[in-house]
Amino acid sequence: MAAVMTRAALLMIVGMSLIPLGDSAAKLLVENHNVATPFIAWSRFALGAVLLIPFLTAREIDRGALLDWRIILRGALIAGGILSILTALRTEPLPNVFAAFFVGPVISYILSILLLGERVSVLRSLLLGVGFVGVLLVVRPGFGMTPGLGFAVLAGCFYAGYLTASRWLAGVAAPRTLLLSQLVTGAVLLAPFGLLFWPNLSVPAALLVGLSAAASMAGNYLLVIAYGIAPATRLAPFVYFQLIAAVVLSWTIFGDLPDPMTWAGITLLVVSGFATLALRR
Repeated sequence: MAAVMTRAALLMIVGMSLIPLGDSAAKLLVENHNVATPFIAWSRFALGAVLLIPFLTAREIDRGALLDWRIILRGALIAGGILSILTALRTEPLPNVFAAFFVGPVISYILSILLLGERVSVLRSLLLGVGFVGVLLVVRPGFGMTPGLGFAVLAGCFYAGYLTASRWLAGVAAPRTLLLSQLVTGAVLLAPFGLLFWPNLSVPAALLVGLSAAASMAGNYLLVIAYGIAPATRLAPFVYFQLIAAVVLSWTIFGDLPDPMTWAGITLLVVSGFATLALRR
């Protein structure tokens, strides 16, 4: 069991590092190549679906699931989240965006109680409250909150709906089928906007488009594999490793480091996430 958990944790750490890597590529596309956000969002879903299909069995490519309105709703929520977070990255550093985005688990916890009837845990509620304070330290509503951070919070709200829908639909379709469905749904919904802003891509820009899509898809694919070999309750806090990866990538690629207040918020988020892991154990 320990070996299985170690393998799953490593898959989560790599996967959670790949997702901010994909967003770093997207930020480079915006800042250095003036590529429009709607095109980046659409290409991420479209190319991600193309890259994922070879790894699926014929049974996992379930057309019935792809047309299920509940699964389409779930895909629409993650599409809105990706479009919002890429919009936020146009003006905000990577760590700030990811920290604000982590309002999602707090809202998802509340939605799961209200809509799915999940039980309230006092200690877990307190830890999520600590994480929410961390988000507030980053966003600072009313004290210099920027439109970019507003889009990051909006992305977190979309993500909260996506997480709740994922719990609601657990068992409706295979995990890889659900991953394909969200990629196909996002590609279809964002196609009118993405194609409208089709850019003239240089070779470096085209490589960044491919990296953005491949890293994001691979990160989510590794997450699916990890959840398939270890309990989700044990692995969920490793999602917070995205914050650590975002700080490292932001510093190495863009030369940006969080200010002291943002550091405090990120620290609270990471500590509360891994304290939740200890609580569940």
